[in-house]
Amino acid sequence: MGTINAVAEGRTTGATTSRPARVLRGETINHYLETVYYIAYEEDRVRPSRIAEWMGVSAPTVSATLASLHASGWVAIAADRSVTLTEKGRRTAEMIVRSHRLLERWLTDKLRLDWAEADREAQNLAPVVSDELADRLDDHLGHPSTCPHGNVIPGRDAPYGTLIALADLEPGRWARIRRISEVAEHDAPELLSFLHQQELFIGTRVRVEGSSETSGAVSVRAGRRSVALGTGTARSIWVEPG
Repeated sequence: MGTINAVAEGRTTGATTSRPARVLRGETINHYLETVYYIAYEEDRVRPSRIAEWMGVSAPTVSATLASLHASGWVAIAADRSVTLTEKGRRTAEMIVRSHRLLERWLTDKLRLDWAEADREAQNLAPVVSDELADRLDDHLGHPSTCPHGNVIPGRDAPYGTLIALADLEPGRWARIRRISEVAEHDAPELLSFLHQQELFIGTRVRVEGSSETSGAVSVRAGRRSVALGTGTARSIWVEPG
């Protein structure tokens, strides 16, 4: 399996500490690597405080776990305490994310679950999916390039060009929705349900009709409908102009 099922232990090196690293469960390693991968994709730096916020655990817990991950070669920790995946960590994270996104694709395309339901179920199933099963699922689905929300499956090329946030789209200009922020999905789980209800799917053609800094709202035309979005939501939707 590509994910980690055994415990990991090691010794830190350099200026960190010379004490033996804390033993970590495989699922803990996987969860941290996946979290760092998602945050790093959309944010400049991955901070321990951001990881703690994402995972809903205390800062001391994150610090101790990161020290063990560093000792075992999964992550690198810079002088400013920002976290990056090592080559070993990145490979494992990509396997986990690949399984998750393929599962989402299967659950939506074949079982007809909505976005939010598929995301929840994939989160539960992904940790137990072997590389072999993921390969079979990939073949069954015809080798999709993205998850249902447009995020690229590791190892594939994006099926779109340069994207901008919907909030930054010039008023009056048309564009197509291509991707929903993975970080926004996590931080606001209701986002997927809302977008599904509003029929703002991948490929939907949209146009910004206007925005208000006072109300923090963006008015968007989608087909014959006008939809009011909060600025934060509009920044979570990535579009391709044209």
